[in-house]
Amino acid sequence: MTAAPRAHVITVSDGAFHGKREDTSGAAVIEMLKAGGFEVGRPQVVPDERGQITDAIVSAASAGNRLIVTTGGTGLGPRDVTPQATKDAIDYDVPGLGEAMRRAGAESTPMAALSRGIAGVRGASLVLNLPGSPKGARESLQAVMPVLAHALALLRGDTEHR
Repeated sequence: MTAAPRAHVITVSDGAFHGKREDTSGAAVIEMLKAGGFEVGRPQVVPDERGQITDAIVSAASAGNRLIVTTGGTGLGPRDVTPQATKDAIDYDVPGLGEAMRRAGAESTPMAALSRGIAGVRGASLVLNLPGSPKGARESLQAVMPVLAHALALLRGDTEHR
């Protein structure tokens, strides 16, 4: 029996980082990942600072986490820099996952079109940017959960067609 893949959640929020608000999005994502068979610890909370977000993603990948999920910082605000930081950290992007997440969010709100969240690969790790709201984060993650196991298998080198 193979071990559950390890996932790491990074909450990007000035308010949560400075203790001014509770990190409900990180908790919601962790709950879903555990239910989906992932081994995941507590979320890492970082401020909306491009370098710190990039460093957190790089460190999580270097630590052997197969899935790295960020929540927050994907909107149009001046401090929403998670997609830029993710681009700094990844080797290449996986646009279909971001498209699927926005499509799922659009079923609930037209505001989902404003999300700039991306997905990409760093080494053998898949990186996903989710919105910062618990509802948006859950909807986005739910939209891509059905393909995550296959994506991680491909990144492991299991590319045989079945």
